[in-house]
Amino acid sequence: MTVPAEGLPERVTIYEVGPRDGLQNESELVPTDVKAELIRRLLTAGLPVVEATSFVHPRWVPQLADAEDLMRLLGDEGRDLPVLVPNERGLDRALEHGCRHVAIFGSATETFAQKNLNRSLDEQFAMFEPVVRRARDAGLDVRAYVSMCFGDPWEGAVPIEQVVSVGQRLLDLGAGQLSLGDTIGVGTAGHVAAMVDAFAAAGMRVDDLALHFHDTYGQALSNVQAGLRAGVTTFDSSAGGLGGCPYAKSATGNLATEDLAWLLSGLGIEHGVDLTALVETSTWLATHLGRPSPSAVVRAFAG
Repeated sequence: MTVPAEGLPERVTIYEVGPRDGLQNESELVPTDVKAELIRRLLTAGLPVVEATSFVHPRWVPQLADAEDLMRLLGDEGRDLPVLVPNERGLDRALEHGCRHVAIFGSATETFAQKNLNRSLDEQFAMFEPVVRRARDAGLDVRAYVSMCFGDPWEGAVPIEQVVSVGQRLLDLGAGQLSLGDTIGVGTAGHVAAMVDAFAAAGMRVDDLALHFHDTYGQALSNVQAGLRAGVTTFDSSAGGLGGCPYAKSATGNLATEDLAWLLSGLGIEHGVDLTALVETSTWLATHLGRPSPSAVVRAFAG
């Protein structure tokens, strides 16, 4: 039943990260043709944005070593799909394939910057600056992820003002959208509201923010509602609830796209996704991965 709530956005953009963030943690290599089929199915199901892959060095994320092959399989369709570029070499590869949308992946904490980027918190911006500048000069859109915004497994609680400072610097470099990640899933609704309010108070537009939740403690949907009330209209999610973070063992699955779509539909918020087709896609993918989907909505449909 749809029961709209007052004060919420009329429409939300679901930013699908399953093919990249959802699959990157899989130990068994997923065939490239299966990845291409997954992406096509997600697009057919109405997902407006589907992040395809990452041009990261294969040594760091073996699951995504087939990025070039995947983009060739996708052809012209793939050029409009966002890809992650960790550095200038990654950007070079994206440009070679005609990609029009790229993303960089920063950290809100010193320890994770060292572990994930081999850079200090401040040094990461020097690495990102030429990537963003060259991408923008080439006419590409740039998204910036910020990980560990709500907590860090090594440093614990992360000060909100530290996250705001990192986000501001990434936007100042030229990023057009900032995705704030609860990488280990420790955020709660009040924390989300305070975070968004702090960005707004610092002069940043809420329209430029996206929220990326993990469901480690079962708080992802509650956090989405807090984000909606704060005016956020872009939410990252992963089909079937797949994913984590290969550099943070405590990061469990992403918010499932099906669960997000169900919530939004119930609130009367437009999102454009065919939920039945999406569930069928996640069920199909689960057969290739050899295990059932962790999504509550996928399980409910199957029952």
